[in-house]
Amino acid sequence: MKNPFVNNRKILASFASVLIILALVNYLVLHFFSGIEFKYALTDSLVSAFLIFVFATSLWYPANYMSIENHSITNLIVNHLIASAIASLLWIYSVYFIITSIFIDYQTFIESTLIFRFVIGLLLFIMIIILDYVIIYYDNFKTNLTKEAELSALVKEAELKSLKYQINPHFIFNSLNSISSLTTSNPEKAREMSINLSNFLRKTLADNENHKIKLKEEIDNIKLYLEIEKVRFGERLEFIINVDDNCKNYEIPNMILQPIVENAIKHGVYESIEKVTINFNCKLEAEFISMTITNNFDPTAVSEIGEGIGLQNIRDRLKLIYGRMDLISISKDADIFKVALKIPVNEMVD
Repeated sequence: MKNPFVNNRKILASFASVLIILALVNYLVLHFFSGIEFKYALTDSLVSAFLIFVFATSLWYPANYMSIENHSITNLIVNHLIASAIASLLWIYSVYFIITSIFIDYQTFIESTLIFRFVIGLLLFIMIIILDYVIIYYDNFKTNLTKEAELSALVKEAELKSLKYQINPHFIFNSLNSISSLTTSNPEKAREMSINLSNFLRKTLADNENHKIKLKEEIDNIKLYLEIEKVRFGERLEFIINVDDNCKNYEIPNMILQPIVENAIKHGVYESIEKVTINFNCKLEAEFISMTITNNFDPTAVSEIGEGIGLQNIRDRLKLIYGRMDLISISKDADIFKVALKIPVNEMVD
């Protein structure tokens, strides 16, 4: 860890300000209260303050080396008292040597104040060592917070990728099963579905590393997905989109809508011989993009519609991204299944 009295500008400036104040107080005491001549008082104050800075910076290293975690309190106190005493002795004799070299006639006065200077120096250096430990603790605290934040971000990133990667295999297996069933009954549709699947995978895999995309791009992906399913279901599947223009350029989590649409097809089209209409509506409400996806289903053919893997996946992803549990709601009324999403809006992407 770098010495903050040298490498940290704010701490250096603060410490220098304190030393200037101490030097000023020392000068006032010497000149006005002790009657010391101006040149002696000024020189004494400046030399003393400068040497305090020199010895204070050197005390950082033993404080940094002797951490609180690895040494007992008694050991720390004894060692730092000795270090402060040595620093104080070196300080007063350095001041004595320098000033008496300049002003020989100042020797008698400075010798009479050595004990007082030693006590003042001892107290100052003890306070400086305490300050060193406060700085060390604060720097370690900030470092740990940064590391925890980075680790939390990495874990969140891994969880998001894991959740998102659950979507692709589930959809691919369903599509391949559909293609397989069509190869014998309708080879031309199987071929068309294979081409659409290829285009869809090329698009989704290209965006796989993006956690968020524009709403209009997500809708384009959904349309491509539905083209794949419409090859098989034909007129039994209808999709109606109603999106306010002021919503289209806001970002939403990538592939957040597909599991909902897939769920509608699974529990609607799969289980019903009637036409199933999937309605997608989106509008801007206060600080949210409000989206609803509804579909009709045959209540006699479906025993229960609830949160499968896909819908639970969405709930988990929204919690990870936005830290909220109230952004998705699921309801069933008669033969209508409804999923409502709220996405907090950030700045619009052009």
